[in-house]
Amino acid sequence: MAKKRHSKLKITIALTLAIILIVLAVLGWYMYTYHNETFMEYYNMLFSQEDADKGKSETGKTPVVIEGELSIHFLDLGNSSPGDCIYIKAGDTDMLVDAGSTAGSMETIGAYLDNYVTDGVFEYVVVTHSDLDHIACFQSDGGIFDTYECEIIIDFPQSGSTSKAYANYLKKREAEVAAGAKHYTALECCNETNGASKVWNLSEDVTMTILSHKFYKTKASDENNNSVCFMLTHGERNFLFTGDLEKEGELSLVEENTLPEVVLFKAGHHGSPTSSNEELLSVIKPQIVCVSCCAGSPKHGKSMPTTFPTQVMIDRIAKYTDRVYVPSAINSRYVTDEDGKQKLEAVGDYYLLNGNIVVLSDEEKVTVNCSNNNSLLKDTDWFKEYRDTPSEWEKAA
Repeated sequence: MAKKRHSKLKITIALTLAIILIVLAVLGWYMYTYHNETFMEYYNMLFSQEDADKGKSETGKTPVVIEGELSIHFLDLGNSSPGDCIYIKAGDTDMLVDAGSTAGSMETIGAYLDNYVTDGVFEYVVVTHSDLDHIACFQSDGGIFDTYECEIIIDFPQSGSTSKAYANYLKKREAEVAAGAKHYTALECCNETNGASKVWNLSEDVTMTILSHKFYKTKASDENNNSVCFMLTHGERNFLFTGDLEKEGELSLVEENTLPEVVLFKAGHHGSPTSSNEELLSVIKPQIVCVSCCAGSPKHGKSMPTTFPTQVMIDRIAKYTDRVYVPSAINSRYVTDEDGKQKLEAVGDYYLLNGNIVVLSDEEKVTVNCSNNNSLLKDTDWFKEYRDTPSEWEKAA
């Protein structure tokens, strides 16, 4: 009898454990499927190895690897300099848009990219314009062109730059072409000349359309308006990228293209006051806005309201969405120089806000998952200290 009771007890314990495991598995599936952002934020809180208080990003070394039909990654660049570097994964296709902000950013972004670009090949590279904060890691030794094979390179039709960095970029690009890469300008894509296409199939479900504007053909007074602009489309969802396009360029973009409303807008020119204008926003009505900058950096802006992302830009965006994300920030203060003039200077090291921002589009929905946290810009301590809350966001609170 004792042996039979012991056997029944073992069976009861085994069945109880099995039921508990099944319940946990179902609960985990439910949370991931229907509350993905909350699930990922909790997961990141438990398992992320990053420490924003150290002022040094480790996001490239220990990312939460996220997979889906289309994922768009806005990278932390490892320093307080504004710049762009966007990694896009569409099916089996790897794509890179720009590679800033400084040559020293290569260590940070390279470590991150290696977690995704496992074959060492970018099927597409888009270089929007010739400013250093967009080409730094293309033009440097040991940079993107030296490290990865790039199959198709699409860049700007013209530039008035005389910088050494731009000259280095041209040399590195031509070396990549000599090694087998195909190079097209945005103008060739729009005109579909020399083998270029206006619409590129990145995967079975995702296309990239190169958008036209007048500065592909007309001389611009600023390199920013030379920016390559494109739209990603996944089913009925659209995702807009305009580089550093300024107001005149945005007006031309609206005039020359039939732009749809978009799920995602990569804020123009790092959230400057001269980009992301109402003429464009009223057409695209963005639901999510990602701003590639280190918030508050005095490297751009002579006063606190004009540091990126600027108060003016935030006020414009607020009319359409409060889902604004920024990789990092740095605190600043006014100091008086020897001539008695006030100037803005950084205080301490830069730190992470969202960290690496990943916008994931699958067959069901679009989610935002960040390596540091999923906080909206308006809810960060940086915003509360240095920006005024737009009335639209106050009403939504």
